[in-house]
Amino acid sequence: MTVFYILFAIFIFGFLIFIHELGHFIAAKKLGVQVNEFAICMGPVLWKKKKGETTYSIRAIPVGGFCAMEGEDQALDNPRAFTSVSWWRRLIILAAGSFMNFLAGFLVVAAIVSMSGGFFRPIITGFFDGGGLEAQGLQVGDEIIKIDGEPVYLYDDVSMLLSRGDGVFDLVVRRGGEKVSLPHVNLQKGDYELDGQIVHMYGINFGAKEEQNLWTTLRMSWFQTLDFIRLVRLGLQDLVTGAVGINDMSGPVGIVNVMVDTGTSAESASIGFLNVVYLAAFIAVNLAVMNLLPLPALDGGRIVCLLLTTVAEKFSHRKLNPKYEGYLHGAGLALLLVLMAYVTFHDAFNLVRGWFA
Repeated sequence: MTVFYILFAIFIFGFLIFIHELGHFIAAKKLGVQVNEFAICMGPVLWKKKKGETTYSIRAIPVGGFCAMEGEDQALDNPRAFTSVSWWRRLIILAAGSFMNFLAGFLVVAAIVSMSGGFFRPIITGFFDGGGLEAQGLQVGDEIIKIDGEPVYLYDDVSMLLSRGDGVFDLVVRRGGEKVSLPHVNLQKGDYELDGQIVHMYGINFGAKEEQNLWTTLRMSWFQTLDFIRLVRLGLQDLVTGAVGINDMSGPVGIVNVMVDTGTSAESASIGFLNVVYLAAFIAVNLAVMNLLPLPALDGGRIVCLLLTTVAEKFSHRKLNPKYEGYLHGAGLALLLVLMAYVTFHDAFNLVRGWFA
């Protein structure tokens, strides 16, 4: 099964890159930009066919693909070149790749959520003796909707958000249809008896379950996708604040290793497959968010440059040469490739070290 999950992980990476480029391709075609080539996979050409103005090709390296538009980084006389069309058309084209990744993640989540049979909600159904939480204002029937300002989208968010804090939290609960703020609630793990065993937990019991129907399935799928976005944001926040370092980052090698471990450690092959697909949905949303970061070479960086140059051209009344933006993105791409090479080497080193540990 290990080989299967490795191949499946490689396929997922290739597919997500492919649909990202497909998003750019569809938007460009619909908005009148000339597409010179749309390729499936990378490397040497295995097959190609020209239809109209666009060459469609299949290439040798089974990873990703690309959408080559006319005049992406240079000013041309062609009115259908990318740099010749209106700014809002270019913005839609640039954002379309991330939109496709986000949509793919949402649809995969919806497919998995539709199999769940019901959803637990963060509604308090009881307290364990000795926790003292009732004295701090919490009541049975309260639905926790915010912890330290972070929305609680899912039942699992409660433990995740509490684990990031220092033990004292500002809570917002829904009680009787109204929002009630509970500042400075002391919520720390303790040892409690549950079903004859001592467990280390927060002293709150959650047990409310919501029946599954089309509406709740779509709502929970949307919340799960939003939760993915939040996890990416929190990860970036930890990286910026120094809570985690560059060595804690994972590239393709590390992610493939995680997917293999996720699949092979499951109780059954079917559960392992669903867990890996769920992880793939998170990766899809992760790619959507990361690609929209305002960094050179990424779509987000291109969008920022587009908005800045549009404003500058409006006030200066003259067209700026896009080749300088091309230099900026080229330098950004080089730095990203260096970072990716370092992360990949680090992942491979840890993987090999794990084999011989």
